[in-house]
Amino acid sequence: MQSIKEISSLETYIVRQPVLRKGKPPETCLFEGDDLESTHHFGLFESQKLTGIISLFLKHNPIFAENLQGQIRGMAVLESHQKKGFGEALVKHCEEYCLANQFDLIWFNARESAVGFYKKMGYKTIGDCFEIPEIGEHYLMYKKLKNE
Repeated sequence: MQSIKEISSLETYIVRQPVLRKGKPPETCLFEGDDLESTHHFGLFESQKLTGIISLFLKHNPIFAENLQGQIRGMAVLESHQKKGFGEALVKHCEEYCLANQFDLIWFNARESAVGFYKKMGYKTIGDCFEIPEIGEHYLMYKKLKNE
C-alpha cells in the first residue's frame, strides 16, 4: 500500500542522494530554500518505506506572468521502485496541493531524460536546452493550473 505525506527536508536525502546526487557528498542534497516555511516536501511511502520524493518551492520565475508560482525540485524515485507510477503520483499530489492553494502555475527545470515523462502529464517546454553544471542538460517546463 502506498501513501504520500509531508516530510522534512532532511528526510528527502535518503532518496535525493542515490537518485539525484549519486556519488556526491550528502551536503549536495541541500537545496536553497529547503527549510523555508513556504517550502513543502512530500514523500511517497510504500509499506512504510520512503521510496519517492518531491519538493515544492514558492518561487516566482519572471519568464511567466502568473502571480502565484510553484517550483518543483528534487523529484526522485528510488531506482528499484521506478516505472511503477510513483513519480506520476508525486507530481499529481503537488498539482492537487497547488490547486487547493490557488497557485496559477507550476514550473521546474527538467533533466533532458525526464522531458518525455513530464510531457505525458501535460507540461510544456519553453526555450532551449541549457546546462546545469555538474548535473547535466535541462529544459524549463511548466503547466498553467488555471484557465484565463
